[in-house]
Amino acid sequence: MTEGKLPEEMNTPEVRPWVERLGRQRGRLVRKRIFDIGASLIILLITSPFLLLLALAIKLDSPGPVFYRQVRVGRYGKDFRIFKFRTMVQDADKKGLSLTTGHDPRITRVGRFIRKLRLDEFSQLLNVLKGEMSLVGPRPEVRRYVEAYAPEYWATLLVRPGITAPSSIAFRNEDALLSAGGDPEEIYIQQILPEKCRLNLEYLKNISVCRDIAVMFQTVTAVLE
Repeated sequence: MTEGKLPEEMNTPEVRPWVERLGRQRGRLVRKRIFDIGASLIILLITSPFLLLLALAIKLDSPGPVFYRQVRVGRYGKDFRIFKFRTMVQDADKKGLSLTTGHDPRITRVGRFIRKLRLDEFSQLLNVLKGEMSLVGPRPEVRRYVEAYAPEYWATLLVRPGITAPSSIAFRNEDALLSAGGDPEEIYIQQILPEKCRLNLEYLKNISVCRDIAVMFQTVTAVLE
């Protein structure tokens, strides 16, 4: 997408240099998309029996759908519905904050196991195949947190959001930070979100398939720690 076609909130002096930078990485972005499709198909094929068992456990554990389809902000600021294995009670978003703290009573029994191993993210491979996400990239936020971005941070919406990212690894204990005391939303917007965005911009500086593979392995290591 060219500067002239960017949504108004992204067609700014702070974002334009990032449009030019990513334009110079066009070949890498094409290779990244090819890798995303191929790797997602292979991972889904290998893990499908386990994912079916996981879906059954979710249904047996509590009433509600297998997937939680929350609206997130994607590439170029467009909304999309993310696939996540449901880890909370049905209609949890109507019973509390969009953020989840470590001891959130809305989390189900199976949900605690799923969240501990980040298994809820596997279903986002469907978003990757649909072209809405990438295996690695800035994590997608809900609209009200995007609206809290500083002007330059809107540049993180120039690429597809990812299932994992360097910022996800850095804040793998985010639930604990949010439940440490104080207003969770204030902590997230004022302390966590700016640092996440800074790390996401660092990722945009040098995108490559090799780097994405490294981030994926780092994610697995961080989850298993």
